[in-house]
Amino acid sequence: MTKHINLHKNYSLNQGGYQLKLPLNIETIIPEDDSVRLLSQFVEAMDLTDLYSTYERINSVSPRTLLKIVLYSYMNGDYSSRSMELNCKRDINFMFLLEGAPAPDHATFARFRSIHFAPCSKRILAEMSNALFDLGEISGETIFIDGTKIEAAANKYTFVWKKAVTKNQTKLLIKLADFVAECEQLYGLKIVYGDTVKMKHVKKLRKKAAVPPEAVSD
Repeated sequence: MTKHINLHKNYSLNQGGYQLKLPLNIETIIPEDDSVRLLSQFVEAMDLTDLYSTYERINSVSPRTLLKIVLYSYMNGDYSSRSMELNCKRDINFMFLLEGAPAPDHATFARFRSIHFAPCSKRILAEMSNALFDLGEISGETIFIDGTKIEAAANKYTFVWKKAVTKNQTKLLIKLADFVAECEQLYGLKIVYGDTVKMKHVKKLRKKAAVPPEAVSD
């Protein structure tokens, strides 16, 4: 009698009823106030005509869904396309955004960002800002800029902070204004500069008064 040897181990022997414990609808697991729901609704309300125009044909995952996944990944501080692929297979929030579509590979996310999203990113950002303005989340009265000023030939020793630049610039302008006024009175000259004294005005004044360059630099 021939004895059959089973070379394949049955890994389901100790997993009785495991699949029955998994909810058939992932949405039931995600809390109602989870940020992934807000992001999904936000992107659904956006006009993505520019984004869709970069496609000749669309595969199984729509550009809108890819945008949701990329933005949600960015929201969580993860910018890796490989991480996005892995999260789509393991993270229920990313599965929620996929809405049953197969998980894209990392190359799909890389192409989406460089070929499709990049050309219209400014337009999408502007639309997001307008939507936030309409919702009252931003006032539109104040513009915030980054506080760091970087030189053209920048390295870690050449950057300065905006606060220091503004403070020193104000002192310099006051000093220049006093210097120009003093020269006008001393040499009987008049330089038309309006409300702001610039370096070109100082150079013009120096030329007229024949002041040595060292006097201005000091």
